[in-house]
Amino acid sequence: MEISEVLGYAGALAIGIVLGLIGGGGSILTVPVFVYLMHINPITATAYSLFVVGVSALVGAINNLRKGLVSFRTAIVFAVPAFIAVYTTRKYAVPAIPDHLFTIGKFMMTKEVGIMIFFAIIMLLASLSMIKNTKKNIEQKTKIQYNYPLILIEGAVVGFLTGIVGAGGGFLIIPALVLLAKLPMKKAVATSLLIIAIKSLIGFIGDVENLQIEWNFLLIFTAISIIGIFIGMYMSNYIEGKKLEKGFGWFVLVMGIYIIVKELT
Repeated sequence: MEISEVLGYAGALAIGIVLGLIGGGGSILTVPVFVYLMHINPITATAYSLFVVGVSALVGAINNLRKGLVSFRTAIVFAVPAFIAVYTTRKYAVPAIPDHLFTIGKFMMTKEVGIMIFFAIIMLLASLSMIKNTKKNIEQKTKIQYNYPLILIEGAVVGFLTGIVGAGGGFLIIPALVLLAKLPMKKAVATSLLIIAIKSLIGFIGDVENLQIEWNFLLIFTAISIIGIFIGMYMSNYIEGKKLEKGFGWFVLVMGIYIIVKELT
C-alpha cells in the first residue's frame, strides 16, 4: 500500500471525526481525499463522496431520530426537490458535460478540471460560512413557519450543487431551514442530516447505472469514516466543537485555494 493510500484512509477517519465533532463540514474533504490521495478521477470521486456522505449522514440522522430532533415535515418539503435535482444531475447532467469545455492559449479546461474548480469554489463558500459562524448569528424563532416556494427552490438548488460536487451542502441547508422554515438550530442541524442522507444516496443511485463501482474499497472507506464519527462524538464531550469550526473553516479555505492553483497550473 502506497503512503498516499495510507493517508487517504487516515483522511477517511478525519472526515468522520470532523462530522462527529462539529456536526458537518467533514464531507467537504471527501472529494480531495479521493482525488489527490487515492488518485481517483473527479467524476468517480464525486460519486463515491455521495455514498460516503450519505451513509455518514444517515448514522447521524438515526441518532437524532432517537432524540426526537428531526422535523419530518420540513425534511420532506426540502428533500423532494433536492433528491429529484441530485438524481437527474448525476444521471443526466454530469454525463452530458463535454470532456473539453474550452481552451485559452495553451490551457485547456477539461470536464474533470472544471468539476474540481467548481468544487473548490463551493469549498471557499463553505469555509466563509464556517469562519463567520453564521449558525450563531441567525435569529431563531420558536414557532415553526414555512415559506414553501423558497424551500422548494432552495432544495432544488442544493440538490443540483450536491449532484455536481458530491458534497452534502449542510452549510447551505442549515441556514435555509432556520430562515425559511423557522426551525430552532438544533432541529435544523438534525433535520439537515436526514436531508443530506436521502439526497446523497439517491444521487449515488444515479451513478450506479453510469459508473463501475469498486464496492470493497468504497465500503471499507465508509466504515472507517463511520468509526471516525463515533470517535468525534466521544471527543465532543470534552472539546467544544464550535471553537473548532472556525479553525476548520480556515483549513477548508486554504484547501480550496490549493485546489484552484493546482488545477490551473
